[in-house]
Amino acid sequence: IFCFPSSQKSFYDASYEPLREDQMNKFMSLDTSETSKTSKLSFKENVVMVAASGKILKKRRLSLNQFITDDDLEAIANNTEEEIIKPRSAHYSFQSNVKYNFMRVIHQECILNDALNQSIIRDMSGPYLTATTLNNLEEAVKFDMVAYVSEEDSQLPVTLRISKTQLFVSAQNEDEPVLLKEMPETPKIIKDETNLLFFWEKHGSMDYFKSVAHPKLFIATKQEKLVHMASGPPSITDFQILEK
Repeated sequence: IFCFPSSQKSFYDASYEPLREDQMNKFMSLDTSETSKTSKLSFKENVVMVAASGKILKKRRLSLNQFITDDDLEAIANNTEEEIIKPRSAHYSFQSNVKYNFMRVIHQECILNDALNQSIIRDMSGPYLTATTLNNLEEAVKFDMVAYVSEEDSQLPVTLRISKTQLFVSAQNEDEPVLLKEMPETPKIIKDETNLLFFWEKHGSMDYFKSVAHPKLFIATKQEKLVHMASGPPSITDFQILEK
């Protein structure tokens, strides 16, 4: 039995000598260069176990920048079910091949209040948002939440668009204010503009918006600071969605 990456066509472009009998039913790593004990898989691919007859016995998905060792191969052999290894160090830019397709609008003209009961409003200093306590909720920004779907994610990615505009909330780096980015229309497919997407999570009565482009960061508020991206306290990442 030998293993090889099934998704890389380049491996098949090289010619190999037929396997000798003493190589049958052993773990092999096929590469055009010298085989070492640890082989690096440079991007997402499936590793399959194939018998000498060509029958695929087991399959395992490996992800970006991971190393596969002889111990990993043994684990595949001894595991009766397919095992998914999640990415450890993959940067979001490598995931740009993922397509997010428009599904439907799930909230219209809703208001976002944080855990301190502050409402999100426009900041007049630029394309930013801020949070403040309002006596009249009509002054709060109204958002339309649009759901998208992809083949890669089990979570629900959404966009937040200011109602009756084409201004979308766009995630930035940690501690940087979110931006309001104007789009010509609501995107039907999002591939490169993943800053516009947030995984919507609901825990109890609270809602959270985790950036697709920066998976450790959430939309957050903080007193005397613009709405920004943060991983957690002292920033507030808890929100409540108030329907119109």
